[in-house]
Amino acid sequence: MSEIYLDTHAAVFLHAGALELLGDEGKRRIEGGDLLISPMVLLELDHLHAARKIRYDSTQIFTALNATLGVSMCSIPFSDVAHEALGITWTRDPFDRIIVAQAKIRNSPLVTRDREIRLHYSKAVW
Repeated sequence: MSEIYLDTHAAVFLHAGALELLGDEGKRRIEGGDLLISPMVLLELDHLHAARKIRYDSTQIFTALNATLGVSMCSIPFSDVAHEALGITWTRDPFDRIIVAQAKIRNSPLVTRDREIRLHYSKAVW
């Protein structure tokens, strides 16, 4: 099986059981791969939870996704991810830069709703 990275929206939608909000290609990839998230997704989930934009915190979401779908945390050393992220200059958003860098290091697909990411990372799907 291939590794498939989930961005923050994908993780939130999967946790909510809202598969209908995922794009067709994203659903297909999710069904056929080993699912990973960047540790940066956890940080962004907590950021969204603190801002009251989502109901559950990162621990609750990750624990549920791990138990139900086998989602794992990517373990690429942060120094490698940060180095890769330095080359991502099409956005200033640190969450996006790290999340994309994590997938890019392994040349893996990234399931993301973010149109800007899909324009700039050739392996991004929705």
